[in-house]
Amino acid sequence: MKSQIFNLIKDQSTLTWEQIVANIIVSGILGFLIFVSYMISHRGTIYSKKFNVSLVVLTVLTSMVMTVIGNNVALSLGMVGALSIVRFRTAIKDSRDTVYIFWTIIVGICCGVGDFVVAGIGSGFVFAILLVLGAIKNNNRMLVIIRGGRTKESQIQAVMYKFFGAKAVLRVKNSTDTFIEFIYEITQKLLLQAERKNNIAINDEIYKIGNIDYVNTVMQNDEISI
Repeated sequence: MKSQIFNLIKDQSTLTWEQIVANIIVSGILGFLIFVSYMISHRGTIYSKKFNVSLVVLTVLTSMVMTVIGNNVALSLGMVGALSIVRFRTAIKDSRDTVYIFWTIIVGICCGVGDFVVAGIGSGFVFAILLVLGAIKNNNRMLVIIRGGRTKESQIQAVMYKFFGAKAVLRVKNSTDTFIEFIYEITQKLLLQAERKNNIAINDEIYKIGNIDYVNTVMQNDEISI
């Protein structure tokens, strides 16, 4: 029994230089495919060049690790122990970033064990899926913040109801002896439709009431806040 365990630990497939170079080159090529996919699906301020480059490097590094480990149980256990003490606290701005991280790791593992067919075909399918669905954006939420005289409370509410009906959700209502502040939550699509229908911007309509300190609109989504 002891000899069998010893042989299992010591057993490690010997790779040639050609196989090692092939693993690294293929992982780099597929990593570049991931790079292009991320660049296409992430446009605007959310796109991070540094993160995109890191995806390519992570693909190659994972392939290198898997090439080193091979069938060596001792090395695999040691690698698990070493990685388990590392804590990654980088904030993920977009949930799609997690998908890309897993994609790079899986491609690196496939290339590291020499399974180029699975890595290539799988990456092709994932690329096509993200190309079609990756550009889908959430309907951005808008916060309409209104501060004015307390005597204008009913008029402000009437304007908001006129524009948005019951679809404008009142999130916050602050008041003092002389002032009142409302924070409504709506969608960007609803705001554009209401302003097009009434042929006037919401802030211009509210300022017509008089005694209004400010009308602010703040965009929020799952990616960034503006």
